[in-house]
Amino acid sequence: MQESQTAPCGNHRFHRKPVQDVDTCLSLHCSNSDNGSIGTHSSGWISEPYCTLESFSANGCHQVSNSPSTVSFSPSGSPTSPNDSQSYPDPCLSPEKAPCSPLKKSCLSEDVNHKIQELESLMLAPDPDILGLYEKSFTGGPTQISWETGRWKKITEMISQGDLKEVLIACAKAVSENDILTAEWLISELRSMVSVSGEPIQRLGAYILEGLVARFAQSGSAIYKALSCNEPASPDLLSYMLQLYEMCPYFKFGYMSANGAIAEAMKDEDRVHIIDFQIAQGSQWISLIQALAARPGGPPHICITGIDDSTSAFARGGGLDIVAKRLSKLAQMCNVPFEFHSVDVSASEVGSENLGVQPGEALAVNFALMLHHMPDESVTTQNHRDRILRLVRSLSPRVVTLVEQESNTNTAPFFPRFLETLHYYLAIFESIDVALPRKHKDRINVEQHCLARDIVNIIACEGAERVERHELLGKWRSRFTMAGFTPYPLSPLVNATIKTLLASCCDCYTLEERDGALYLGWMNKALIASCAWQ
Repeated sequence: MQESQTAPCGNHRFHRKPVQDVDTCLSLHCSNSDNGSIGTHSSGWISEPYCTLESFSANGCHQVSNSPSTVSFSPSGSPTSPNDSQSYPDPCLSPEKAPCSPLKKSCLSEDVNHKIQELESLMLAPDPDILGLYEKSFTGGPTQISWETGRWKKITEMISQGDLKEVLIACAKAVSENDILTAEWLISELRSMVSVSGEPIQRLGAYILEGLVARFAQSGSAIYKALSCNEPASPDLLSYMLQLYEMCPYFKFGYMSANGAIAEAMKDEDRVHIIDFQIAQGSQWISLIQALAARPGGPPHICITGIDDSTSAFARGGGLDIVAKRLSKLAQMCNVPFEFHSVDVSASEVGSENLGVQPGEALAVNFALMLHHMPDESVTTQNHRDRILRLVRSLSPRVVTLVEQESNTNTAPFFPRFLETLHYYLAIFESIDVALPRKHKDRINVEQHCLARDIVNIIACEGAERVERHELLGKWRSRFTMAGFTPYPLSPLVNATIKTLLASCCDCYTLEERDGALYLGWMNKALIASCAWQ
């Protein structure tokens, strides 16, 4: 994960009303659900209290409760009732461990609350006298008031009809336009519309709402760090990651397509060196080692260089020596000559001296779901994203594999980025919905620990604080081409193998080969793209 640099996280442009400084700390408060969305169930289901993430101020100026299911935003600063709280599968972060920093927030007066109530009344029963009052209160004149009236009336209809998706979009639009009155009203309404155990849009809406509140309150960085800094115990996080791997074929698809390209490129080589820029648990290489072990004529000598990242290290519960021991044991069982090199540095800091490439080796480089974490020219003048590609090209690899989310969130402004995130992750949540019951504890944990932090980061953060920066394959193709790469054709055998995999999954998954790349999607929406280069 890229470390924070200088750019602020969140939107600091709300300026319609005077603001005052408040010291804000994040804490987690455990609570049980009283609204029935999540209750107490038998073994394997939710039976313990979870936590709600709250921002609180000693001055009582601003309260933000960031439970994904019931995000409360109390302008008066009064405590949120337990009956309004929703269960939240997040580890408890004690006040003394919470990251504390002074954040600037708008302190909303009773006058603002009163205007919200008046405008809500106006939508339900417009009165000529009230319209005249607002005509004097705002500078836009009657035409502007008429437009505002129509817009608020339309939003009110969305809320009454329970159109959660459109209300989320309207809230994001209000946040993007610094429309404090509308944003606060919609945040309040959305609290009762989302649920971490509801339909896919309700569950996604819970985490999107958390991101919107964080952005609106200008505390995106602090909330994202709170979600990151106190992870569950490493065996639990690893378990959640493995469950996500089994629930959806996205990771299997990516690993299989990359391994197929590497196996094809290395079929006649005696010495194979694989550089993995995000080794994680090393599980991708189990099937490849087994496949190369069964190669006619005997297996090659295999060297794997693994580059670490902090999240993977935490999930493993230790350093890369754990991966080295696991893969070395497998290679020994398969009678494959094997060595493992550890690179314990951030991927953005990797240089040729870290990689240990030797003469006579056939080199393969693997970029599986990691390049989107590399900052590019829009974040830093160093442009690590393109620098790493040029570095790899200078090593003359036999094949380079790329697996990435087919999403456009890198340089897109906030509102288009919000829409992209909403539609992309809705497809993922819908695919998860067919794997486990909605109120199952494991499904909630997987979504919260493996997906929620990414969603909050995309929506709430800006600059160097935003590390989730996906690009469409067309943009990656341009970057690889500019770095000097040419496309490496995928083997038909890889396509057939992945189609066999998908045959055992829900028939809503789709596989398409287009322009030398494979796309795995849900209901014809491409979610993951895979290709190879040389």
